[in-house]
Amino acid sequence: MHKKTGNIPISHRKRARDLLVQALYQWQLSGYPAEQVEAEFRADNGKKVDWEFFHLVLVGISEKTTAIDMLFLPMLDRVLSQLDPIETAILRLGIFELSQRVDVPYKVVINEYVELAKKYGATESHKYINGVLDKAARNLRKIELSLPV
Repeated sequence: MHKKTGNIPISHRKRARDLLVQALYQWQLSGYPAEQVEAEFRADNGKKVDWEFFHLVLVGISEKTTAIDMLFLPMLDRVLSQLDPIETAILRLGIFELSQRVDVPYKVVINEYVELAKKYGATESHKYINGVLDKAARNLRKIELSLPV
């Protein structure tokens, strides 16, 4: 039996995050509208995906890219254009979840995107992603971080 987030198995949410890294990367490089990228991913992938989450995140990032970037730019040690496009996609996804999906614990968000950075990013990029998302969580999840464990 799968653990669930609401009525959605966790494995479907994990699959959505995995596909979101790929979709956001494609969206960033192609310049195609997010709706077109989403349609392609829906056509090419099965039902075992949290498509509602996928849609919310992809559209949310495509509509508020600058605002999302502003939430992590102060944590970078370089300008955004010097980041690998995969790192940029993963940071945008992590920041979106940290800022817009407070129903997901910050540790889960960081862990999920660090794992995706290990899968898709350069050799040491997961450490960089971890550091940036951890700093961002301190700003975006102050209340959650202050609660006793």
